[in-house]
Amino acid sequence: MLTYAQKEEAVAELKSKLDKASTIIVADYRGVDVTSINGLRSRLHTEGNGDYEYHVVKNSVLRRASEGGPAEALSDFFVGPTAVALSYGDPVGLAKAIVGYADDNEAFEIKVGLLDGRTVDTAEIGTLATLPGLDELRGKLVGLLQAPAQKIAVVLAAPATQLARVMDARRAQLEESGGA
Repeated sequence: MLTYAQKEEAVAELKSKLDKASTIIVADYRGVDVTSINGLRSRLHTEGNGDYEYHVVKNSVLRRASEGGPAEALSDFFVGPTAVALSYGDPVGLAKAIVGYADDNEAFEIKVGLLDGRTVDTAEIGTLATLPGLDELRGKLVGLLQAPAQKIAVVLAAPATQLARVMDARRAQLEESGGA
């Protein structure tokens, strides 16, 4: 049994996490076995590189931890078996992982989410999951930035290449005619 001080410390730690998270997804995990939940936890840990977390928390603790913070908007959804998934970085990756898990497990139900202080419903979380992830967007941006630089390098190198071809052709012509 936890002491009052330990409970207060747990609430304070959860409050800190909720306040720091850029994305929070609240779900009902009723009917999902522990092994499957642990699989989701490890998937989130590896895919998020430590930026994603998944917690099963008592509703009373969630309500106390969310008081006065942005997560307070979600307190009406802290009913029944409640779990929260948190992202401290890329919201799209978290949404993809949670929506994918919900698709694979019928018993797992997404209730609501919070994205940068704004409450989002399940449809918006589903839409968020269809967007390209942060790493994919970075790759596209690098490709877009590299393309013009590569074209400039080709254009600048073209006159030198043409001059070298002309000089090589003149050398070949002189060799054929026997000139010096």
